[in-house]
Amino acid sequence: MTADRIGDYPIPVFRSVEEIPASFGPSVITVGNFDGVHRGHQGLLKASAAEARSLGIRSIAITFNPHPAQFLYPADAPKLLTFLPERLRLLAATGIGAVLVLPFDEELSRVTARDFVRDVLVGRLGVRSMHEGGSFRFGHGARAGVNELAAFGAEFGFTVEVHSAVRVHGMEVSSSAVRALIAAGDVRRARWMLGRVFWIHSTPARGRGIGTRLLVPTVNLAHYAGLLPAIGVYVTRLTVGERCFQAVTNVGNRPTFGEASFAVESHILDFEPVDLDEQTPLKLEFLLRLRPEREWPSSEDLKAQIFKDVAKAKRFFGLLG
Repeated sequence: MTADRIGDYPIPVFRSVEEIPASFGPSVITVGNFDGVHRGHQGLLKASAAEARSLGIRSIAITFNPHPAQFLYPADAPKLLTFLPERLRLLAATGIGAVLVLPFDEELSRVTARDFVRDVLVGRLGVRSMHEGGSFRFGHGARAGVNELAAFGAEFGFTVEVHSAVRVHGMEVSSSAVRALIAAGDVRRARWMLGRVFWIHSTPARGRGIGTRLLVPTVNLAHYAGLLPAIGVYVTRLTVGERCFQAVTNVGNRPTFGEASFAVESHILDFEPVDLDEQTPLKLEFLLRLRPEREWPSSEDLKAQIFKDVAKAKRFFGLLG
């Protein structure tokens, strides 16, 4: 087996330890789940890439699929900020030289920290240096941390740089903190932590009259298994295939019209007909929360509020322009 074609991602992506060429090392390594690839992750990865360039060797990020929490305790695992394809694109954007995606399964969950260091980091990747955050844990039962990693470094001959947590506007950046903000609908502060707008990728919902051409300015997203912002109304950008539109999006149950039915429904402001079918890729960016969802006394009241939401969204885009 070989790494993913370079055309799929701008850097090599290995899907198992066995795919790594024997000549790959020496290397500078960062290990993590990297959900969201937020500013803290970016700092680690950019530092790894910079050190590798200075030494004339390779840099590589090691991540896992599925997220270990999804394998170990699926009922309680958090919903993800980014699924693997988007995570790989975001990792590549940091300047890291390659990515190793390890399938997280029963066998990997039982690998001790020492065996992981000896067999993977040293034996397959020829580690010279590692960059990790202070909360990094690894090995069976997550029993090892940065102190143990430093001890392994002294034993096997590699250095470990432990990075302090990144803080933005007084907030400590972490994947769990970003999830909490998005779950609360605070996409503005989540953007500060991510260093980018929070977005999701999906396709159009089935059974809503989707044909080969979108002729009305409303798009509903298919069921999305990742994290969504809190129920409410948002200023958004919706990319349909290659075309990007300004939009107002309702995340919620649409309570004004009879029986509640959860949907993510985007109303396009600068609409023009566009090719669309059930496989068309959609990218929805959440820019600003306008208000919570509520039940209105009548459809006329709802329509009046929609006009207000649209006016606010247009003012927002006017400021951006």
